[in-house]
Amino acid sequence: MKLNEIKDNDGARKDRVRVGRGIGSGVGKTGGRGQKGQKSRSGVSIKGFEGGQMPLHMRLPKRGFNKPNRKEWSEINLGGLQKAVDAGKFAAGASIDQAALIEAGLVTHARDGVRLLGKGTLTTKLSLTVAGASAAAKAAVEALGGTVTLTAKPKAEAEAQA
Repeated sequence: MKLNEIKDNDGARKDRVRVGRGIGSGVGKTGGRGQKGQKSRSGVSIKGFEGGQMPLHMRLPKRGFNKPNRKEWSEINLGGLQKAVDAGKFAAGASIDQAALIEAGLVTHARDGVRLLGKGTLTTKLSLTVAGASAAAKAAVEALGGTVTLTAKPKAEAEAQA
């Protein structure tokens, strides 16, 4: 084989169909749209139309509500923190905040803050500063003599001030 003999396999490249370019093209005149009617014209918008029958998207029940300004937390579990301590990313008794978690690779994006959850076990005393924490996670950290400082106000406290 030589460089000047290289070519595509038969049928590998196919020319696009140029619709409405004369009777000899096979798709001239009506351009493959059939004859007359709304669908033969340009600007047709009847994709969800079912001939007057109630369309499927209107027949199905609607459920729930997505709050447009809801908080999105980055979550970290106690088990993940313990793995990081075992791997040497944090020292025992260290003070850990959002920036330290991102630097260690435990959290990729801070979003609206980091929330501590209670899955897994923690065996090391740590001092944590996070936006939120579950009751179980807070109790587990404090049982080892550590502290959990919350930067975001809990809902009940925020309502009490308002």
